[in-house]
Amino acid sequence: MIRLSVFLAASLLAAPIRADLASVKAEPNLERRARRALENADQALKAAQEAYRNGDAKQTEAAFDELRESVVLANDSLKQTGKNPRRSPRHFKNAEIKTRALLRRLEDFRPQMSPDDRDCLDKAQAAIQKVHDELLTGIMGEKRKR
Repeated sequence: MIRLSVFLAASLLAAPIRADLASVKAEPNLERRARRALENADQALKAAQEAYRNGDAKQTEAAFDELRESVVLANDSLKQTGKNPRRSPRHFKNAEIKTRALLRRLEDFRPQMSPDDRDCLDKAQAAIQKVHDELLTGIMGEKRKR
């Protein structure tokens, strides 16, 4: 009986959870909010790719908008923690790695899209690149003098 409950608990924790942006914004822990926002961004990119393959332009644009909003929310949440990314890099580095992966996946998806349809992808990519650069600068930036 105990083994079964442990197995069920482990499988539920391992299952991917698709959190919508409203529930992510309701998260009180800022670092957890940032992590969940980046997970939501990953799901939004998958949804955008699927919607584009199905020929649904409106849904594709909405998914790219959610992707952009999720990454910006993650960055804002990390800034609100008040932590110095250079002294406490754990969550900032995690966000930097995930944004880099999102950028790479967007770049891989670009050739699959028609040049006429790439506007929403370009907006998302520019916003994610800006956040990625801010995170990287915060982590690797110049050491402040006391």
